[in-house]
Amino acid sequence: MKRPKIISIICIIGFLWIVFTFPGMFSPATKKLGDWVPAVYGFIIALSFISYIGVWHMKRWGVEMYIGVVCVKQIFFLFTDQMGMGAIVGVGFSLWFIITFLVYYRRMSLNL
Repeated sequence: MKRPKIISIICIIGFLWIVFTFPGMFSPATKKLGDWVPAVYGFIIALSFISYIGVWHMKRWGVEMYIGVVCVKQIFFLFTDQMGMGAIVGVGFSLWFIITFLVYYRRMSLNL
């Protein structure tokens, strides 16, 4: 199965987004939110990266994991009171990604 160009573009944007958000896990502002916050945020970033790899390889589990990670990330942002303008823009991009992924969901592989 050949990967559509839009999926490739979205995955590349996602990989770049992860590269730029990963250092935020170590920022003093994140540490001030609590001792557990950097670990949870790092776990969310790692799962997001894994989900993009699944989508890149046109696997359904990648889309399912991405949807789950987006939901967990929004709950995390609500609990840590991080729902600023950046989070709202992130929700917009996430919804666009999810809609695009679901358009191609039937063409994705069930196998691991």
